Amino acid sequence: MHAKALHEMGVAEEGSENKVRHEEHNRQIDVSIDNDSTDSLETSASWFTPKRLLVLFCVINLVTYLDRGVIASTGVNGVPGSCKPNGECSPGTGIQGEFKLNNFKDGILSSAFMVGLLLASPIFASMAKSFNPFRLIAVGLSVWTLSAIGCGISIGFWTITVCRMLVGVGEASFISLAAPFIDENAPVNQRSAWLGIFYMCIPTGVAIGYVYGGLVGDGYGWRYAFFGEAVFMLPFVVLGFIMKPLQLKGTYFCCRPSGASTSSSHFSRFCEDVKYLLNEKIYVVNVLGYISYNFVIGAYSYWGPKAGYSIYHMTDADLLFGGITIVGGVVGTVAGGFVLDHMSSTIPNAFKLLSIATFFGAVFCFSAFCFKDMYLFIVFFLIGEILVFATQGPVNFVSIHSVKPSLKPLAMAMSTVSIHVFGDVPSSPLVGVMQDKLKSWRKSTLILTSVLFLAAGIWFTGMVPFIALTELRDGNFMSVSIFLPSVDRYSEDNEQSNPTPSNEDKTDKTTAASGVP
Repeated sequence: MHAKALHEMGVAEEGSENKVRHEEHNRQIDVSIDNDSTDSLETSASWFTPKRLLVLFCVINLVTYLDRGVIASTGVNGVPGSCKPNGECSPGTGIQGEFKLNNFKDGILSSAFMVGLLLASPIFASMAKSFNPFRLIAVGLSVWTLSAIGCGISIGFWTITVCRMLVGVGEASFISLAAPFIDENAPVNQRSAWLGIFYMCIPTGVAIGYVYGGLVGDGYGWRYAFFGEAVFMLPFVVLGFIMKPLQLKGTYFCCRPSGASTSSSHFSRFCEDVKYLLNEKIYVVNVLGYISYNFVIGAYSYWGPKAGYSIYHMTDADLLFGGITIVGGVVGTVAGGFVLDHMSSTIPNAFKLLSIATFFGAVFCFSAFCFKDMYLFIVFFLIGEILVFATQGPVNFVSIHSVKPSLKPLAMAMSTVSIHVFGDVPSSPLVGVMQDKLKSWRKSTLILTSVLFLAAGIWFTGMVPFIALTELRDGNFMSVSIFLPSVDRYSEDNEQSNPTPSNEDKTDKTTAASGVP
């Protein structure tokens, strides 16, 4: 009996140990399933380290913004034909000269990409919830490359205008999805710095485009400048399609609706997502400040050289303002990201940096236009530009971290649409109307610069919570809510978008893990 009891106890202990090992095995499988759902760089593509991803996206960003500089360069855009009073006529150069474009049509051509960009950005961002975002970037870059080739073979105003619109469509996928990828894979204490490095490529790319467009356009013809762009982008298109696709946190493309209900399902979900963004107070405040900021920056880029020439009689106003923008953009954008990381990357700290940098940047820019001496203007305006460009990393950090992971692409897309539709697009003509009334570029630039103080004030509301008071039954008041709770939703779970793996999936995982066929 004693031996039998010992045997039964041994069997029971062995059964208990087997149960524990089985439960531990199941937990490991569940962890594996969860890891598969997020598909990080470390598990999905060993070649794609976070730093390589940053370099890849920075180079792509350089090429896309190089196109902005190319279309505006004198070697590509050219000058229209003209005739002197004695009857001697010159045919003109570049696109303007070959297609005989007046200034109005040339202005349409330079901004035509914005139509495709604004229409396609929300579409690509919404599709990221149903399709792999990395593949969407590859598709967008394919459209961009083909459109660049189309610009090079265009035969008239309308053909090149349509191609410029399609360039914006191709760019839309990248600008909506690249920043969330970078933010997700950057080291926790360097997220803002990495975003700053990424956005530093914008002024750098435009500046390189000016030089590249001038050299190629003058040396070989304006069409070859666009062909060169396509060659630069082609390797990244191929890489985007052949490499293992990366998954973006909060996006799940395993379960897509099929049939006729697909379009209506996407549209209804898009409307729900936009409604969510509009109810996210931190996000709305951030975008409102960004709109005010971009209103000024857009007008600076368009009217700055003309204002500088008029006020200070600059002989090389284009070169001078271009140099200030490049230096201010590169130094300020990178510095802003590193400063936020040093402060600790949080939404309240981001708003502090946004409001303080913008306020003092406005002070320096406003003071610059008050000076009569050109050299004092250059020094103060450069400092002001560095300060206002320091907002690029923090403002996009807030846009990404103030919404749940599944809405990061849409948040970036709607931010881009908003700052253009309500910011730099209307600012240039409005400043032009104001200048026609005032007849003084100094007054016009001072009024324009004052809008930066508005941007600083809007961002300031993000760092100073508003305490709401509620009256109690005994007549006393108690603080019960905060108007702008600074909630970082970066790691917020989205249960509806993250379906629990089915038993069949778990069985397949179990079989694979155990090696049993």
